[in-house]
Amino acid sequence: MVITSKSNLKVKAAASLKEKKFRRSCGEYLVEGVKMVTECLSAKKQAMQVICTEEYAEKFPDALIVSREVFCYISDEKTPQGVCASVKIPDLTPRPPKGNCILLDGLQDPGNVGTIIRTANAAGYGEIYLINCADPFSPKAVRSSMSGIFFADIMAGEAEDVLKALSSVPIICADMDGQNAFAFEKPDKFCLCIGSEGSGISEKVKSLCSYTVSIPMRNTCESLNAAVSAGILMYLLGF
Repeated sequence: MVITSKSNLKVKAAASLKEKKFRRSCGEYLVEGVKMVTECLSAKKQAMQVICTEEYAEKFPDALIVSREVFCYISDEKTPQGVCASVKIPDLTPRPPKGNCILLDGLQDPGNVGTIIRTANAAGYGEIYLINCADPFSPKAVRSSMSGIFFADIMAGEAEDVLKALSSVPIICADMDGQNAFAFEKPDKFCLCIGSEGSGISEKVKSLCSYTVSIPMRNTCESLNAAVSAGILMYLLGF
């Protein structure tokens, strides 16, 4: 049966996940696209409901089948493919890291948050901590993560709780006044901290940093995008 009503309870629940307050209350987030949903299922993430249009019914036999109009109502994409899933948000309680990790401090652009998650997954940083950041489970952040969201252990909370979980590892802050990262001798285990796009790393986090590093730039460049800086430093320090 193809659902053609936007007032269907499952349809309304899925559409509501575009908003943060409903993601919080439901404890779920929205994943879109054939590739992303397929990788989500392959990663054994807890998909609560797969929804698709008729053209993908054979590929996703357990999915809720909806009309194209209804799917566009659910989707956050401008030109949706026709497949999405509501997925359980994992436990975000901060825990001590097992290896080198990333701390994002005050990043407000969900695209940057998602891109850093994507790069962290590629570079082998399995744990990502967030303080006062954009929601990593927002549609834009999830899209930007390009499935990295399924393979990273994401933790978030109040600054005190996150920093307590990181108390066993030295924090390396990225700051324009730091020493040249290309000449820096990294410790065996560390947490790399990237600050907000506008104001950088907060004073609370900065006071606990063991090291501060910078990326050398020409005088004609004022700064780098947060996600770009994170990518350079993750690869530089991780290998």
